Amino acid sequence: MTFDDLFLDDALLNALNSLDFKVPTAVQEAAIPFILQGKDVLAGAATGTGKTAAFVLPALQLLIDTPNREKDRFPRILILAPTRELAFQIQHVVKQLSKQLDVNTSIVTGGFSQYKQAEFLQNACDIIIATPGRLLNLVADEAIDLSDIDMVIIDEADRMLDMGQGPDVMTLLGTISNGFQACLFSATLAGSGVKIFAEEILTDAEIVQINAANEKSDQVTQLVYFADNKEHKQALLLASINEPSCTSAIVFCNKKERAEEITEWLQSKNVSAQVMHGDFNQATRLDKTRKFRIGQIKVMVATDVASRGLDLTNISHVINYDLPFRGDIYIHRIGRTGRAAQTGVAINLVEHNDKDRLDRIEYHLQYKLTVAKMKGLAAQSKTGKNKIKKKDDSKPRYVSKKDRVETASDSE
Repeated sequence: MTFDDLFLDDALLNALNSLDFKVPTAVQEAAIPFILQGKDVLAGAATGTGKTAAFVLPALQLLIDTPNREKDRFPRILILAPTRELAFQIQHVVKQLSKQLDVNTSIVTGGFSQYKQAEFLQNACDIIIATPGRLLNLVADEAIDLSDIDMVIIDEADRMLDMGQGPDVMTLLGTISNGFQACLFSATLAGSGVKIFAEEILTDAEIVQINAANEKSDQVTQLVYFADNKEHKQALLLASINEPSCTSAIVFCNKKERAEEITEWLQSKNVSAQVMHGDFNQATRLDKTRKFRIGQIKVMVATDVASRGLDLTNISHVINYDLPFRGDIYIHRIGRTGRAAQTGVAINLVEHNDKDRLDRIEYHLQYKLTVAKMKGLAAQSKTGKNKIKKKDDSKPRYVSKKDRVETASDSE
């Protein structure tokens, strides 16, 4: 199938051609026809599968088929995202695909003046891209009227639920007086949360599932390197980054303090690295993202909170310096590499007290990760056992239960 087979307008096909997009991805091929038919859609598709274009293209086609006739036109398409970074990425895709169209887009997120956003919304607008909290504030202040919305798209619904945004979304949808078409996209459809959320929003939805969360991806090589201690773990990290195949990397840590520590350590080893966590303001986050995207910075050390919604391409390596606490978070992390037709590497650095997390991740994936050894840096101890031999073969040191079990308070 090609994009021509989807019966899209020539303006959209020209935009796709200028971006050298010839063949739709699996989620685009499956979801776009349903959306064009006016059906509600529940789609499970991970980051990097082309899901943004899967809803932007039919949304733009709707505006082409039934254009606004009012001079002071009101928004017809509402796209909700959990984070401002993802909202900006969606806006970027909309601009790319609508460059031959007369389409006005407004973006509404935190981190910017609410007063100025309210002023801007008084202009003609076709598409609103927003985070739920800020948009709800503007609706409450009567700065924006959502009555004419024809289509609602909710991206990364699972993340929205994780961040407690579900009630805000439902309140926003309750302000739309007319019936609307709804499309809900999520990295995974597993678990009751997304299904219940979808049942409240969607009507007779078509379900599209691409790359289920526990499906093994041939595009991402997943490796486990066992580490004896912190120093060994850092040595493995540095060696992984210095591999010739590593052109750009995201290093994940569970705490912002550790992310800062690792960034400083990498910089001391002459690695071009920067840290990204939730304490930075929007301008700083955008500047860091830009530098990483253009290759000015090779390594981004990030927490999960900071990485949500960052849509960065051409990442060769994802390195879990800290293993995540849940399997679905692991899926989100490694989805940063091996995107579209590219290949990537996901490296997991595992100390003995990380073994329980590794077991949980493998249980979620329903397969074992490949254990590898790096030349000259093989672990001396048998990771995952209660007792670990010291290098001098003296008495075994027993690791207490407190040391072996890390609580959720270790996360950011």
